[in-house]
Amino acid sequence: MASLRVIKGVTFPVTFPVTLPKLSTILSESHILRTKSAITIHDVAAAAGVSVTTVSRVLNDKDDVAPETSERVREVIRELGYASSLAARSMRSRRTNVIGLIVPDLTQPYSLLVTKGVQRAAVTAGYDLLVYASALRNRASLGNREQQQVALLNGSVTDGLIIVTPHASSYRTAYPLVAVDPHSENADFASVLSTNFRGAVAAMQYLLGLGHRRIGFVAGRPDLQSAVRRLEGYCHSLKSAGIAYDEEIIKVGNYERATAHACAYELLQISPPVTAVLAASDEMAFGVYDAAKELHIRIPDDVSVVGFDNIPDAGLVDPPLTTVDQAIEGMGSIAAEVVIKLIAGQEPDQLVYKVPTQLVVRQSCRPLAPTS
Repeated sequence: MASLRVIKGVTFPVTFPVTLPKLSTILSESHILRTKSAITIHDVAAAAGVSVTTVSRVLNDKDDVAPETSERVREVIRELGYASSLAARSMRSRRTNVIGLIVPDLTQPYSLLVTKGVQRAAVTAGYDLLVYASALRNRASLGNREQQQVALLNGSVTDGLIIVTPHASSYRTAYPLVAVDPHSENADFASVLSTNFRGAVAAMQYLLGLGHRRIGFVAGRPDLQSAVRRLEGYCHSLKSAGIAYDEEIIKVGNYERATAHACAYELLQISPPVTAVLAASDEMAFGVYDAAKELHIRIPDDVSVVGFDNIPDAGLVDPPLTTVDQAIEGMGSIAAEVVIKLIAGQEPDQLVYKVPTQLVVRQSCRPLAPTS
């Protein structure tokens, strides 16, 4: 017989007959869990029968502690669950062994992929990763907020920072800083980005090769180099093909799906209609899909769509999205490798690292029939 039992506000599914532990045992165990995090270096020293200085030297991997003493201290650390605080670690060694990552929104696939790449490289190099997301803050003040975070984290909590799609163009810090998809203005710190111009040109050449001449464009956040270069690639391709620039069929978004939906809803109702749309990100291409569905416009029968990023969902939508792969995880890994070099006092090989792009053809585009 199945039922539910509530103990101290927590509901447990149980099957009868069953023997529940005594409430005193549950509370005792929860007390152990609560106090475990309060273990100090003094507790470790007392349990191991050594001085606090000896524990500190073991934590800092000093080689002047007897091997048997070092092993005993480490065993006590494991048993007690002691973890040295970042602040204490920084005071002892001038290093926290932590890389910081500031992203605008961890719910966005782009940020998640960059984070995966950073984490992979950080773990390989023996660093911990601290991720800070600022998505819920006032968008107009994000630049100031990022600058505050850099001042707070860099050199105290973290040894170096990586900022993804920053809203500020400069930061006051004497510690390592790397940007992924940097601000459009010239920056005095290292950055990692894809070959955005070439990627947009490749997408446009593909659409032009299919016979499309009226190609709409949904642009990204205009303060980022990526958005600027993708728009430039779009315009360059039109000019090379002898097609006049038409501002009416260019809509400016911000790399978000909802904004792109609003842009595409207008774009897809312009007359004469566009036969294809290039979106500056996959998320915005999905916004085009949403608008097309509402307007009963079929992809690719009525309009072809190309995105930019190649996030995992690009291959799962219906129809699967043709897009430009910019190796987002790889960009994160490179950013981590660069910041780790800077932390070690090494000069970067270059100030700007560019990751090659590649067109991935799926089923969201079709050739136009020749006009008579």
